[in-house]
Amino acid sequence: MTRELGSSDLRRICSTEDFSFESTEELEPLTDIIGQDRALKAIELGLGVKDHENRYNIYVAGQPGTGKTSAVNKFLNKVSKEEEQPPDIVYVHNFEDPDKPQYLELEAGKGCEFRDDMNELVSHLEDGISDKLESGEYKKRKEAINNQYNQKKQELFEQLEQETSERGFILQRTPFGLNTVPKSEDGEPMAQEDFNELEEERRERLEEQQEELQELIQETMQQVMEVEEERTENVQNLKKEAISFLLDPMFRKLMGKYENNEKALNYLNSVKEDILNNIDDFVNDNSSGKGAGGIVQIAQGQDQFTKYRVNVLIDNCDVGGAPVVVEENATYPNLFGAVEKKAQFGMMSTDFTMIKPGALHEANGGYLVLKADNLFRYGLSWEGLKVALNQGEIKIEDAAQMLGYASTKGLQPEPIPLKVKVVLIGNRRIYNILNTFEEDFQKLFNVKSDFDYEMDWNGDEETRVAQFISDKAENVPEVLHFDISGVASVIEYSSEMARDKEKLSTKFSEITELIKEASYWASEEGADLVGSKHVVKAMKEKINRKSLIRDKVHEYINRGKIFIDTKGKEVGQITGLSVLNTGDFSFGKPSRITANVYAGKEGVVNIEREADLSGSSHTKGVMILKGYLGSKFAYDKPLSLTANITFEQSYSKVDGDSASSTELYAIISSLADAEINQGIAVTGSVNQKGEIQPIGGAKEKIEGYFEVCKARGLTGNQGVIIPEENEDNLMLDEEVINAVEEGNFHIYTVKTVSEGLNVLTGEEVGSQRENGKYKEGTIFARADEKIRQIHDTLNGNNEDDKNGKKDE
Repeated sequence: MTRELGSSDLRRICSTEDFSFESTEELEPLTDIIGQDRALKAIELGLGVKDHENRYNIYVAGQPGTGKTSAVNKFLNKVSKEEEQPPDIVYVHNFEDPDKPQYLELEAGKGCEFRDDMNELVSHLEDGISDKLESGEYKKRKEAINNQYNQKKQELFEQLEQETSERGFILQRTPFGLNTVPKSEDGEPMAQEDFNELEEERRERLEEQQEELQELIQETMQQVMEVEEERTENVQNLKKEAISFLLDPMFRKLMGKYENNEKALNYLNSVKEDILNNIDDFVNDNSSGKGAGGIVQIAQGQDQFTKYRVNVLIDNCDVGGAPVVVEENATYPNLFGAVEKKAQFGMMSTDFTMIKPGALHEANGGYLVLKADNLFRYGLSWEGLKVALNQGEIKIEDAAQMLGYASTKGLQPEPIPLKVKVVLIGNRRIYNILNTFEEDFQKLFNVKSDFDYEMDWNGDEETRVAQFISDKAENVPEVLHFDISGVASVIEYSSEMARDKEKLSTKFSEITELIKEASYWASEEGADLVGSKHVVKAMKEKINRKSLIRDKVHEYINRGKIFIDTKGKEVGQITGLSVLNTGDFSFGKPSRITANVYAGKEGVVNIEREADLSGSSHTKGVMILKGYLGSKFAYDKPLSLTANITFEQSYSKVDGDSASSTELYAIISSLADAEINQGIAVTGSVNQKGEIQPIGGAKEKIEGYFEVCKARGLTGNQGVIIPEENEDNLMLDEEVINAVEEGNFHIYTVKTVSEGLNVLTGEEVGSQRENGKYKEGTIFARADEKIRQIHDTLNGNNEDDKNGKKDE
């Protein structure tokens, strides 16, 4: 039933009489999240389930500004403090395979200690080994070994010389080795000329003996080499014995300190073994770079003792409980870490000390928070995250290698076991796409936390909003405390945001903006508390900052550039209402809709669709009109007509079905030749049964049309028709309410097309009788007759022919 709304129907007022406080200073600051019980229970479940397969990760969905990130941070900061600290992670040299550095897990806070212990060890070794090898005792024992084996070599050479002499040859030492020369009768080396003058038989015999001696020489030299190797081995063993005396106390202390870490003990044993096998690296001559290896290391700027250093990848000494890491830019290196390289002297070099951690390393054993829209900008990051969660390990590799583009082999750090809870924050659209098309998503993100954009408006929530303001006043320097009028205005603004008298918005980021701006205006005035007038001013200033496009549209209407009538009556012409969104501001825009009906069989023609300017929802709404017209007027004849409808001066896409009832009114007006009051604008969709269905943006549409009427002058005959079900969506501006109260503007709610036509034309619409016809003279009767005339015309008949047949 048609109802004209009164001023009390247009806005819900927050009563301050129910408040138990005078200002927010009296309230305890809010410590929890408002209006998100369902979402918070989901987060609590996701964080509470501790699985070892990284399956119970959480997707937090909802509109921007609903407190998703704040809620997640609060929950994680609370939960993480009650959990166990994860171990430190360090990378060390792999002595068996240097290209594959190995990781060690150490008790939280021990990673840096282990690094410092190893640095101290190297420092002591650099000086201690040189000093040990320069000591008198070591030199004495080394000299004894050298003398012993030099004596052995001397004896071998003496035996060789004696054997050579007995066979009539002299042993000569040359730069190229040992040589044998036949001995002359006087005991001197035989000259070549004398040798050539010998009888051939003797020469051949000497040559045979010389060859035998060469074999003896080779055997002796082999024995000398074996003696030298034995000497070197004994000297090396002496070094090891001397250095072991130095190392044992150091390593005994280290192994005692890390005795509960088997992997660390194995590493220390490998270090000790490597030191003993490479003692010369610690000797001053070699460490100064005189050896070939030292020259290369100096050229590359390398520390030749790097392999004994420790790279502390993750230090959890200052983490109170489980780590919580929020990664705002989820590039592949930021998530998984990287092996850095440096260029020097035209060469690229790297080592395990240049392994850098990613967010997954930092969050390991705790929680990682990612933004979905950021993560999915980097497809490789998502693919890598899936692999890491599925395999339960973090693998550091170059992105190009992962894609198969790199042909050179680099370091391949040992993968680190992964135990993490990932919280992905995004909107519902991303969630739905992933849930539909990404096979691993459902498996990895078992928990969805859905944040609502509104909550019930009741006394408890009013108090919590006041506590929220108190919290901001206590923790944000620029925010003042609010008096009860200011709190009431904030609550009403929250309801305006929700577009519902029974709801409050949960977009607390926008509410926070209003609180800050209202505090600013109160400070400018010198007020100690923020009141209603400051909140209202903040709201108006905000609208003024963002409403340039709206004001331009209204200006064009007022100057007659955009045709809108706000008074008078017209047939087949009506004002429809739509909402324009400029990104950060929405406003209502009136549009002239016209309909022309004439003989034809095309039915209802949507000019926007013909011009490819109609969206799917708008096209559907127009097609529904034919179903309604058929049910009303095609009871005894085909619905033969052509009705062209269009949004005049519309040159962009039109979508939505909120104008379908408006278009239907224009068509029926044209059919029945019924004049429509041009001061009444209309919004509302319609179904095939003629019921007016609720729409969105009722507040913006009413206020937008009111501004146009006010600029042109309120006549008392202007107003808006809205669906009955939209009454509880009205939280209108005070100026509109005052105009309604004074009778200068009207707002009607209707439930059916007939009710709307009655308001627009002031005529009786007519109800269908048992025979399908309508009461004569009513709007529907005239429309029915017009359709009948069009049908007869199309079939070549006229009323005279009918009368002639009746007379016969």
